[in-house]
Amino acid sequence: MGSELKIEIIKGDITQLKVDAIVNAANSSLLGGGGVDGAIHRVGGPSIVEACRKIVDNQGCCKTGKAVITPAGNLPAKFVIHTVGPIWTGGKACEEIRLAECYKNSLQLAVDNDVRTIAFPGISTGVYGFPKESAARISVDTIVDFLNRDSSIAKVFLVCYNDENYELTKNYLTEKLKTLHT
Repeated sequence: MGSELKIEIIKGDITQLKVDAIVNAANSSLLGGGGVDGAIHRVGGPSIVEACRKIVDNQGCCKTGKAVITPAGNLPAKFVIHTVGPIWTGGKACEEIRLAECYKNSLQLAVDNDVRTIAFPGISTGVYGFPKESAARISVDTIVDFLNRDSSIAKVFLVCYNDENYELTKNYLTEKLKTLHT
């Protein structure tokens, strides 16, 4: 099966998806914040914070581009994969590389935990200020490349909270798939 059949872009609330894992655009403390991070912690409940505290106690804060996994608490998913996206500072601090690492490391953690379906938000496109068009390109390119190397993930959902991210991501995926078939 080609990667195009394994990726779906949807507009909606990631906390409501019934998938094996949802990805949280976390901060390095893993203890909740604003945006999707706050929503996941609110809906998921205190067991997510407890699991995150244990991780931080054992290994320290989560570094940008890295990912860790916890149970999903009250969410309809089985797991939450927390990844720390880069804060955009103009592109001179390896932000694009760090963002790609968020997707790669989250996908690898999913494979390592027998996750078959996974949903990603637009990592770093909110208060972290990553340019939305670049973020859409990086997410799609990284996911397509990963799926072309590892076929154990059945479906990846890119969940966009607003119309702008949805249109940018959908359009880029469409263009990417055209180039794969030429």
